Amino acid sequence: MVNLNKRGLMVGLSLAAGSLVMGLSGCGPQKVAVAPPPPPPAIVIPPRPMPPMGAQANMMIPVLAANGARVTVNSGISQAQALWNLRSAYNVAALNCMGPDHGPILAGYKVFLVRHAKALAATNKAVDKEFAKRYGAGRSGIKARETYQTQVYNFFALPPVVPSLCNAMIALSAELEAQPANQLDSIAVADLAKAEAPYMEFFNSYEQYRADLAAWEARYGAGQAGAASGSTPVAVGSTVKAPQQASAQ
Repeated sequence: MVNLNKRGLMVGLSLAAGSLVMGLSGCGPQKVAVAPPPPPPAIVIPPRPMPPMGAQANMMIPVLAANGARVTVNSGISQAQALWNLRSAYNVAALNCMGPDHGPILAGYKVFLVRHAKALAATNKAVDKEFAKRYGAGRSGIKARETYQTQVYNFFALPPVVPSLCNAMIALSAELEAQPANQLDSIAVADLAKAEAPYMEFFNSYEQYRADLAAWEARYGAGQAGAASGSTPVAVGSTVKAPQQASAQ
């Protein structure tokens, strides 16, 4: 009986040990599910830069001279030419500024022509002489002036900037209307610069647009800038220059 009890005890201990081993083996390291790495952040491509004020995509704007000023049809001209170009800017505004707030421009232009008729006639003759001196008397000088004057009108009639010209001419028209008949020359250069100021702002904005576009193309779409526009470059400048005078600077 004793031997049987010992044998039963040994068998029981053996079975218990086996169960313990099996139980412990079930408590070993388990495979833990690992979440997949998050997807890379989406690349948000900003909109392609667009020309300012609805301008064309590949305009040729006036270049900067060594002194930092842009070379336009109004650069380096005589005082007489400055007054005539101011008249041209005023004329462009009178024909194109038809907004509800632009009434004073056309009315002021009519007064300007009447009040300063004598001064404007003298200025016209002075400009004729300047062109005759530079390009020759007769048809050569006349043709050169006509070509240049067309460029002046085209400069001030640049569509994206005309609304800004209209705003500038509201203040200028009041100033010109109040100017005594014999004192136009004294303000011609300064007032021409005021009329031209919106164009200078536009050219600076356009130059910044080209820099922004080049940076965008380099990062997001190199080589697409020229192909996207598909239009002929439009120059804003002068091929025939007005006679220059040092006193106009």
